Amino acid sequence: MGNRILVIDDDSVLSELVVYMLRGGGYEVVAAGDGEEGLRKFQAEPFDLVILDINMPGMDGFEVCRRIRSQSQVPIIMLTAQGSDEAVVRGLDLGADDYVTKPFRLKPLMARVRANLRRAQAPDPTFGRVRYHDDYLSIDLESQRIAIQGRAVKLTPMEYQLLATLVKNRGQVLEARKLLEQVWGQEYAEDLDYLRLYIWHLRRKIEPDPDHPRYIQDVGPLGYSFSPADAP
Repeated sequence: MGNRILVIDDDSVLSELVVYMLRGGGYEVVAAGDGEEGLRKFQAEPFDLVILDINMPGMDGFEVCRRIRSQSQVPIIMLTAQGSDEAVVRGLDLGADDYVTKPFRLKPLMARVRANLRRAQAPDPTFGRVRYHDDYLSIDLESQRIAIQGRAVKLTPMEYQLLATLVKNRGQVLEARKLLEQVWGQEYAEDLDYLRLYIWHLRRKIEPDPDHPRYIQDVGPLGYSFSPADAP
């Protein structure tokens, strides 16, 4: 039997298409038409992944995401409206793992499903004894501890993996497509806006001034580097 996926969306036509596609891919799929029903079904039986629409009447996707994340680390893929970066950032803050913007094609969604299931089932990546410390930011990849002036910073798993990849390659320029492949997988290699959003979100958490980055530098139009501006 394949992985079990819960689809929570009040758009019955779209939901039926997604369910049909996923079942055709060998997954066992359960659908819910609103947030309350989705949460009840999630709590009643185990799932390996949740596809969650944000804009639903009653209990919206943000609240469903918050409640699911409070009790489980199951991968959550959000479905968001086009141009809703604020919604994406809020969802990531609440613990969502990924997002797909409506309208979307079904094949790319299937690729995202496969990638998220693969990451969830893979062992946690290890980055060795890599550390960085200054008067503001401390990073210890061995203990997976990030702190700002001694206070722990909470990162999502993907934010941590992105930062860890940059820190491990400190001073080197990582081309955006290669960075997407290393952190998220080959399915994401062309999603440059996806990486830009994650970089922006990560800067909000670790930079003293996100608009003038001290740590994560843009290098040319398509590259990034962890190169602290005041490092020797």
